[in-house]
Amino acid sequence: MSTVTIKQEDAKQLAINKLVAAGLVEEHAEKVAEVLIHADLRNVNSHGVLRTEHYVNRIKAGGINPTANISFNQTGTVTGVVDGDDGLGHVIGDIAMDHAIQMAKENGVGMVTAMNSSHCGALSYFVQKAAESNLIGIAMTHTDKIVVPFGGKTSFLGTNPIAYGIPAKTHKPFILDMATSTVALGKVLQHKEEGKSIPEGWGVDAEGKAVTNPAEVVSLTPFGGPKGYGLSLIVDVFSGLLAGAAFGPHIGKMYDDLDKKRKLGHYFCAINPANFNDLETFLTNMDQMIDELHDSEPAPGFTKVYIPGEIEQLNEENNRKNGITIASSVYDYLTN
Repeated sequence: MSTVTIKQEDAKQLAINKLVAAGLVEEHAEKVAEVLIHADLRNVNSHGVLRTEHYVNRIKAGGINPTANISFNQTGTVTGVVDGDDGLGHVIGDIAMDHAIQMAKENGVGMVTAMNSSHCGALSYFVQKAAESNLIGIAMTHTDKIVVPFGGKTSFLGTNPIAYGIPAKTHKPFILDMATSTVALGKVLQHKEEGKSIPEGWGVDAEGKAVTNPAEVVSLTPFGGPKGYGLSLIVDVFSGLLAGAAFGPHIGKMYDDLDKKRKLGHYFCAINPANFNDLETFLTNMDQMIDELHDSEPAPGFTKVYIPGEIEQLNEENNRKNGITIASSVYDYLTN
């Protein structure tokens, strides 16, 4: 696959231009592009600017409201609900996390659900925002069905990602952002594109049997069997049911029915460590934990023990200097 390396600022502006041309208000386009670039910087290209074309198509088809009037209703001292008015999930999620952060600073914790939303991009963006304010961030979102329940043969759940961001004193935040499926669908599609087989356990066919040919994959599997299955259901409860949104097979499809509003839900939480412990002590102890993990002796075949999100952070440092690398087809779309 041919690629193009481009400065992050240039890629961001190209994405903004496409979104604005499709009718999205500029302020929202800037936030969407910021979240997309965040993913590309971390080499999580599946959630980067390549998604621009899909968002544009959905806006044009009527499945996303380009002039959404996003509102917040504080329902309690530490709780609230954001109504996204069927706008872009990146903007809706950012507003929701901002309110959660504010409540956490004032009262120790903030929990906000978002409703009437759409795809919100990489959850790491939102939990990192909390961690940069010396708060613990949590984010969850449900997705349309592609994953079989443990013991089942047909899809019921989405990849249902969950993310945590935890601040440290001198180290960068601990960022865990993971799907509850064994792999993301994008990895299966990438192997199919490249003509490669997939490891057994990534996906199953229509009969629920494990396959290694990516072209035969009908559904993905939950990671860790019953453990990932259970955690995926938790994500559906917090980001779906708690937000008054759909669950499992009732969730609007991402790549079909582009003219229909998806009505997705999300869950965001911010926790202030200072309300439970001396903040300085907490941050120092996080540093110690990270240092001791780094000092752990690596197993054969490994050169170092990393903490979750650290490799992506190293990618970001490199890409901020040298530019982000995207598929040539994505670059062609953005520039034409």
